[in-house]
Amino acid sequence: MKLTHFALLAGFSLLGACSILPQADPSDVYRLPSAQAPASASSAAAQPWSLRLNKLQASEALNRPTIAVIPQGDVISSYKGSRWSDPAPVLVRNRLLDGFVRDGRVTLLSTDDSNFAADLELGGSLQAFQTEYQGRQASAVVRVDALLVRGYDQKILASRRFEERQPLSDVQVPAVVAGFGQASDRLTAKVVAWAVDQGQKLAPRKP
Repeated sequence: MKLTHFALLAGFSLLGACSILPQADPSDVYRLPSAQAPASASSAAAQPWSLRLNKLQASEALNRPTIAVIPQGDVISSYKGSRWSDPAPVLVRNRLLDGFVRDGRVTLLSTDDSNFAADLELGGSLQAFQTEYQGRQASAVVRVDALLVRGYDQKILASRRFEERQPLSDVQVPAVVAGFGQASDRLTAKVVAWAVDQGQKLAPRKP
């Protein structure tokens, strides 16, 4: 009986201790939205070369699912209680993949989640994926230094910087997320057009 009484007291003590531990704040998880129409069959001629999309390199602050914001100076913060569904480099890679599918000219597509070889690889670095303030004006900023690389020897064939800024009239998180979607749509269209143009000129010729 004494042992049983002691065990019950110990159990109540543990429950009491657990109740005073801080609980994690619930998070709203956001996908990167897109205003693009659903993909449809393209009449453009399919390219004969294959393309692999790699996750972009990024700083530690961007290589996580938090929604980054620079309220002033060089201080990087994040919106409390909200996060992306994936780290920013994954969001951008997946949006680019969707952009190539919608464009329809490059049909032989893969990502670095697989081990498939490809004629060309698209990668580079994600320099910005955050809200930035200039005075009282906030903007969603997406900046990519893109590299087009030859698959078999990793030689850099072309490079270019892309940047899109979407001004925000509303700085609540849902409006901020929508702004990132708009900026990402425009950046994706430009990257796809550039990569296809470069690939037509630089991709290895098939025998």
